[in-house]
Amino acid sequence: MFSTPFVLTFSLLLSLPILFLLAPRILPPRLSSVPISPSDELEDLSLFRRASATPTTRLPSSFSHLAASKPKLKIAFLFLTNSDLQFAPLWEKFFRPPSAKSLYNIYVHADPTVNVTSPGGVFEGKFIEHAKRTYRASPTLISATRRLLATAILDDPANAFFAVISQHCIPLHSFKFVYHSLLKSRSSFIEVISDEPRLWKRYVARGRYAMMPEVPFEDFRVGSQFFVLTRRHALMVIKDRRLWKKFRMPCYREDECYPEEHYFPTLLSMQDPKGCTQYTLTKVNWTGTVNGHPYTYKKSEISPELIQGLRESKYSSSYLFARKFAPDCLAPLLKIADKVIFRD
Repeated sequence: MFSTPFVLTFSLLLSLPILFLLAPRILPPRLSSVPISPSDELEDLSLFRRASATPTTRLPSSFSHLAASKPKLKIAFLFLTNSDLQFAPLWEKFFRPPSAKSLYNIYVHADPTVNVTSPGGVFEGKFIEHAKRTYRASPTLISATRRLLATAILDDPANAFFAVISQHCIPLHSFKFVYHSLLKSRSSFIEVISDEPRLWKRYVARGRYAMMPEVPFEDFRVGSQFFVLTRRHALMVIKDRRLWKKFRMPCYREDECYPEEHYFPTLLSMQDPKGCTQYTLTKVNWTGTVNGHPYTYKKSEISPELIQGLRESKYSSSYLFARKFAPDCLAPLLKIADKVIFRD
């Protein structure tokens, strides 16, 4: 006869496969953000290398010098969109003055999987060839912005400032006011925040040590993805490989993964913090935010008082742009464009 201890041990061994099948399986966390395809990465690198070989535009040391020498420095307006440019008629008015014609360039990155219709006018022929599909809260938005920057750098050596614009964004001033406000500065207008309450959760969204050693937590920053960069900083962005390989990694936490809000402020804060203003020139209302989206202004809210209020800034003399606006805001905005928005 078998001893009792032997029988118990043998029974336990027989039950192990059953226990394994019944036990809850521990799966690795699901990757949430969309990765960059190898083919897109290679095409981007080719574009960035060509753009990186272009010279850096030297900005005048003061606005008085600008007025005296009258250099044809330009602003590159970079529209990042996955839908039609609903506010194109308003922007058309913004770019309309004859004196502005030689002082700007327009570039549009439109998601090729969406049937975005060219509005014509100043936007005719301005859609870039290298556009790729974009997804919210993913490194695809970083890539799209870098493509816009590289395309603008290659296209015109006179592009001195690069303004990233959303399809939901509107101008708050005339072109003349915007041009003079930017060209008298030597800094990039990019928001850089180091004390956001959820910063740690966003930092570890790819894993606790995933960003190390290139990006220690004390260097991790957050800020608006809509900014204005100098040509020197735009070149820094497209030349970067070191930080990009970290921010391109997919996240495990979808609710904490917004790489497009971290890559640019982190990179420029690490490389040239004194060259950044630390604030953006695009006004956003985060009151009543839903799923990470800012407040959307409605048609009934459009008024001269709203425009005046949106201009007010505690960081600069005035905000230059604002978002987010519903498409049906276009008609009332056009009504007050000449007498309010473009009257400085």
